[in-house]
Amino acid sequence: MTTTAQPITAVPANPLADAHAQLASAIELLGYDDGMFSLLAQPRREVTVAVPLRRDDGRIEVLVGHRVQHNLSRGPAKGGLRFSPDVSLDEVRALAMWMTWKCALLDVPYGGAKGGVRIDPALYSESELERVTRRYTSEISPLIGPERDIPAPDVGTDERTMAWLMDTYSLQHGHTVLGVTTGKPLSLGGSRGRATATSRGVVHVALAALRECGIDPAGATAVVQGFGKVGRHAARFLAEAGLRVLAVSDQYGAVGAEPGLDVAALEAHVDAHGTVVGFPGGEELDRDAVLERSADLLVPAAVEGTIHAGNADRVRARVVVEGANGPTTREADGILEARGVLVVPDILANAGGVIVSYFEWVQANQAYWWSTEDVEARLEERMLQAWHHVRDHSRRLGVPLRTAATALAVERVAQAHQQRGLYP
Repeated sequence: MTTTAQPITAVPANPLADAHAQLASAIELLGYDDGMFSLLAQPRREVTVAVPLRRDDGRIEVLVGHRVQHNLSRGPAKGGLRFSPDVSLDEVRALAMWMTWKCALLDVPYGGAKGGVRIDPALYSESELERVTRRYTSEISPLIGPERDIPAPDVGTDERTMAWLMDTYSLQHGHTVLGVTTGKPLSLGGSRGRATATSRGVVHVALAALRECGIDPAGATAVVQGFGKVGRHAARFLAEAGLRVLAVSDQYGAVGAEPGLDVAALEAHVDAHGTVVGFPGGEELDRDAVLERSADLLVPAAVEGTIHAGNADRVRARVVVEGANGPTTREADGILEARGVLVVPDILANAGGVIVSYFEWVQANQAYWWSTEDVEARLEERMLQAWHHVRDHSRRLGVPLRTAATALAVERVAQAHQQRGLYP
C-alpha cells in the first residue's frame, strides 16, 4: 500500500510560550520573585551545530542540529534526541525545560536537556542516518557524557541511533563509555524494560486516574492518538488491563471498532504495512477526529499541540493522559478544565522513560543489570508514588494536576538553586 504522510494536525504555536506560561503560574503559586522566573526560564547552555552529510549519491547536504541543557542544578542533564523535519530551537528549549520538571517531579537526580536534528529520517538511508548521528555526536561531544548530559531516543531515533552515538563518543575517548546514553540495545548495556517504559508509565497513571474518577478500568473505553514508540505499547497494555481500545491513529490515518480493536492483530498489520490504515479489523476514520471520539480515556501520544483551542471543546473523553510531550496547549487546558475533564500532564504521565533511563544509567555505572521484573516493579512504584503526590498536592491547593505537578517540580529545582548558591 502506498501512503503519503501528512503532519498530525497541531496548532502553529510556539511550545516554548506554553512552557514559560506554565513556569510563570508555578512561580506565582510558590511566591517566588521575577529573578527566580528568569533563572529557571533561561537554558543553562545551548548549542546549534552544522551537520554536513555526504549522501549515498555523493551530494553534500548541511543539516542543522541543536542541544539544549536547560538545568543542571540537580544533576547531569538528561533528555532525548529527535530526528524530525519540524525540529526548531524553541521546540528543543521547551522540551528541555519539561525534562527538567519531569526529572524533578519523579525525584530522579538529573536536570533537563533535549536535542534534535532537522531531518525527515524516512527520506534517508540507514547509512546516511548513521553518518548524521555520528557527525552530530562529534559536534556536541564536548557537552555530553555520563556525568554531563545523557541523550536517549525520541521521535525519529531508536536504540540503533543510541548505539552509533555511544560508539562515536567512546572512540573519541579511547574506551567504551556505556553511560553516555540510555535506550541502547541490551547487548550494549541497555536496560530490560526500557523500550516499553514510557508506555507502561502512561498506563500505570491512566488506570489510577480512571479510578480517581470512579471509572473501573475493566470494561472502560480508550482512544490512542499515535501508534509509535509510546502509543503502540500503550494501546496493548490498556487492552491487557481490560479496556476496550475503540480507535487509534498514526500519521497516515486512523481505524476504529466499537467492540474494541484487536490490538495484537493491529500490531501485526502495522509490522506488515507500516500503518494502521487498511486494517481489516476496523473501519477507517478521519485521522484527527479520533481526538473527538467518545471514550473514558484519551491518550494523545503523537506530537505537541494536537489538542488546542480549535478542538478542545469537542474532546469527549473524561480523562486525558498525555503520552506525548506538550500535546495540550494552555488555551486547551483552560477549556478542558472548565468542562471537568481530568488532564494528567506529560511531565507525570510519560515519565516512565526517564525513570528507566535512570535505571539504565545506574546499571551501566555499576556494571550490574537487573531483571525485567525488577525494572517493571520499580517503575510502577515510582510512577504511582508520583501520581499520589501530585494528586494530593492538587487537592490541597485546589489547582489542576498540571499546575500542581509543575509547582512541585519547580520548587525542587529552585531549592537546589538556593542551596547551591550563585557563583561567584
